[in-house]
Amino acid sequence: MIDSGDMKRGLLLDLDGAPWQVMDVTFQTPSARGASTLVKVKIKNLMTSAVLQKTYRTGEMLKEADCEKRTVQYLYKDEDGYVFMDQVSYEQFTLTAEALGDATGYLTDGLECRSMLYNGEVINVELPTTVELTVIDTAPSLRNATAQAQTKPATLETGIEILVPPYLSSGERIRVDTRDGRFVSRVND
Repeated sequence: MIDSGDMKRGLLLDLDGAPWQVMDVTFQTPSARGASTLVKVKIKNLMTSAVLQKTYRTGEMLKEADCEKRTVQYLYKDEDGYVFMDQVSYEQFTLTAEALGDATGYLTDGLECRSMLYNGEVINVELPTTVELTVIDTAPSLRNATAQAQTKPATLETGIEILVPPYLSSGERIRVDTRDGRFVSRVND
């Protein structure tokens, strides 16, 4: 059990028999004397991807979700979904595109991730903060281009499209932030 006043981003809660992750927390102190502080949270259901806003008073006790994280490796995509392998037990499991959401655009063969298990069942996969991908298609690089606020669209090997600096060309490896799909840097070999 955890006090609602101790909530922070990333915390896993068990609400109505389902795991929820805290995405954002704000504390609001009422102006009335003697009133307790309100904790406003934005939470996401890890099984259905539903997002809710909830308000608690400090001192309310909430149940933490019993989730286990394990290192897994992405293997391949087939007609059923995306296949991963547990690095400890070597068991394979499949997640659908709906369960993975935007994460599908960052999966490459052999990528190591962390799976989240709830009651012994894999419910989600957590990607590393950055991944290395190859630029497949983009406009030609511009001569004497600087990195100041200019960008151009580029299609990456997984099919997603992001904005990159104008000096990049097709075939280059880049590092991409998986949280927001932002170009981070060029990968130097």
